[in-house]
Amino acid sequence: MSHTSTPAKPEKLSTTAPLSAATSTAPSAPPVGEEKLAYRLFTGADDRAFCERVSAALAEGYVLHGSPAASFNGSTVIVAQALVLPAAIASADAAVANAVDELDADEFDADGAFEGHA
Repeated sequence: MSHTSTPAKPEKLSTTAPLSAATSTAPSAPPVGEEKLAYRLFTGADDRAFCERVSAALAEGYVLHGSPAASFNGSTVIVAQALVLPAAIASADAAVANAVDELDADEFDADGAFEGHA
């Protein structure tokens, strides 16, 4: 008998709150013993509550990632802002730097393949 199912989804992919919860001012810190997410995306109505949620994340050590996005749903301006932990960026940058350092052009018979290129 074959078992077909969809992959399990993580309980929390982002901190996106439904519009009805946008008025909550409680910070969304992770439960005790749970690591902070490296990336978070906040969305909601463009109001004070949204700004307070983003401000709380900034106070937790997150930094803004990219520009905010805005859309209009016919009655309300909806905004989105991505935030990341600086340590996550540094870790990813270090992994890329290490991978580049480990590349060996001789391994690919690429002697002189890049001569004359900037």
